[in-house]
Amino acid sequence: MQDTENSASSNSSADVQNTEQNWERQLLTRLAMASLHEQRRTRRWRIVFIILFFGYIGVLMAMSAFSGKGTVSTGSHTAVVDLLGVIEADGDANAQDTIDSLRDAFEDSGTKGVILRINSPGGSPVQSAYIYDEMVRLRAEYPDVPLYAVIEDVGASGGYYVAAGAEKIYAAKASIVGSIGVRMDGFGFVKTMDKLGIERRLLTAGNNKGMLDPFTPVNVEQQQHVQNLLDQVHKQFIDAVKAQRGNRLKEDETLFTGLIWTGEQGINLGLVDELASVDYVAREVIGEKELQHYGRKKTFMETLLSEVRNGVQFGVQAMLEPRLR
Repeated sequence: MQDTENSASSNSSADVQNTEQNWERQLLTRLAMASLHEQRRTRRWRIVFIILFFGYIGVLMAMSAFSGKGTVSTGSHTAVVDLLGVIEADGDANAQDTIDSLRDAFEDSGTKGVILRINSPGGSPVQSAYIYDEMVRLRAEYPDVPLYAVIEDVGASGGYYVAAGAEKIYAAKASIVGSIGVRMDGFGFVKTMDKLGIERRLLTAGNNKGMLDPFTPVNVEQQQHVQNLLDQVHKQFIDAVKAQRGNRLKEDETLFTGLIWTGEQGINLGLVDELASVDYVAREVIGEKELQHYGRKKTFMETLLSEVRNGVQFGVQAMLEPRLR
């Protein structure tokens, strides 16, 4: 009897042990399968990402294959040239590309009129003046081809400087225009340096070479010198606007103070001639509703670098250069 009980007890213990081993084996199997599925899922997403990435690169490369002049004449049309974004030498809205596009538009025998479509808050006074001067020159060289500026969302500061070079300026009711002024941004960290116990060591050859250094106190004479520079650039801006707008400008003491207005208010001040869109000007003013866009298409590398650059703020340049913004 005792032997039977011992045998039964042994069998029971063995069954329990086998059950535990089976459970552990099943658990390990499930964990291994789950890990395998997760690895496969991760691999699939990695493949999808790679496909999308190289697909995007492929699209950019295909677009770059058509780089060069943006259009070829197909008959009578209204030429449209875009000035979009901040006006700066190394940006999308730079003088060289804009001038080249304007020249192409005027030289095309099928062009009945040219529209400069502006959506810019301003930027470099040098680049703005280059475009303005070329617009005035082209109007004189091609007196039978009208040049109009159409301001969309914003045509302020340097953007308005450029617009003033056109025969007429059109805008929408809610467009932002004006901002006829000059600014230069900067910061001062003198007190911060003192609190942190940091000593500024600046060596220069030339008493004014360290002018506008943010870590040293403001020098009144240097500050006045910079103010004179800004005033001179401001005067150039005002003279350019007056030269082309003439007696259309109203006598208003706030006109050249840097204030902004809506397109509707701009009419009352003489900053804007009429309220109209690109399509309206082409159809009703120029008399040719067929639009043809002129502009150099960017290469693959230019497009890629532009995408990267748009996400980066170049504060140093803004601090050191006068800006029509």
